[in-house]
Amino acid sequence: MSSTETQDQSEIFNGTASVGFKDARSADGTDVRAIPAFVFGEELAVLAESDPRIVVLTADLGRSNRATDFAVHFPDRFVNVGIAEKNMVTMAAGMAAEGLIPFAATFGSFAALLCAEQIRTDCAYPGLPVRVVGHHSGMSMGFYGTSHHSLEDLAMMRSIADLTVVCATDANHLRSLLRVSLDHPGAMYLRLGRGRDPEVYDRPPALTLGRAETLRQGSDLTLIATGSTVHPSLDAAQRLSEQGVSVRVVDMWTVAPLDRDAVRDACRQTPAVLTVEEANLAGGLGSAVAECIADEGLSTRFRRHGVPDEHVPVGPPAALYAHYRLDGAGIADVARELLDQDRTHP
Repeated sequence: MSSTETQDQSEIFNGTASVGFKDARSADGTDVRAIPAFVFGEELAVLAESDPRIVVLTADLGRSNRATDFAVHFPDRFVNVGIAEKNMVTMAAGMAAEGLIPFAATFGSFAALLCAEQIRTDCAYPGLPVRVVGHHSGMSMGFYGTSHHSLEDLAMMRSIADLTVVCATDANHLRSLLRVSLDHPGAMYLRLGRGRDPEVYDRPPALTLGRAETLRQGSDLTLIATGSTVHPSLDAAQRLSEQGVSVRVVDMWTVAPLDRDAVRDACRQTPAVLTVEEANLAGGLGSAVAECIADEGLSTRFRRHGVPDEHVPVGPPAALYAHYRLDGAGIADVARELLDQDRTHP
């Protein structure tokens, strides 16, 4: 086997190789041709037709993140650096310094955790328009364990000064996110899911960086979610509505800078707020909202919901979401607990 063949990990992590891990309760192993949601490379190829600044880099995972869709159209603007993620981010910074807009993509666990120094010092500090794309974030690499789980990235990335942190909700949202990123002058961390995300937006929404999207109105409780937890939060809201509970759902897709106006509205217009994230609770979205509530002296019944401060077990993503109550039923149960607490402890 050649060195190129031994280094190419894309098919393994995409679930298409014979040694790929598969499970009936996970989307892993699905033929990539049947996956409509991972539009990263496809959308960038469309944008690159009219924007010669766009270049794409990946660390030997072009099939997993579908950067290969970009490479087909613009092979001279695509770089596979191999398994050298830190070098990739620094290379992207150099390209940005020369007037390009580089999108550097790899697994979220590698992008944020492994490359934190390069993102801070090479990209954010000089204010370069590098877009670091962390895909397969959260627990979506369930079978591969802690080394591939990306649960600390929100806390780490939002603590870096002058770094914008955004989370894609679904395919249409990702299309808009990529478009609005082109006009942003500084560095960005784009957090993506598995590329099999259920639809929340039926068309690419008009987005403004730093402004949350209210997807459902309600008066009893606000669910503030981001990324992969938005769809199950809508499911939870529907379940609760059948029990007579009116739930607002906010897609806080920009985690840094946080939309403080949306937090103020939630606290003033509903008596309870629950944040939902597929991330470690220490320092993530929930912490950002809690800081806003404390800083501004807002009054509300508040709870954070996500992954506790622990290393999660190995298993299929669907089972892990259920285990941590991050599916629709689980989120509804946690919300119900918060509302019941509100009644028993006025």
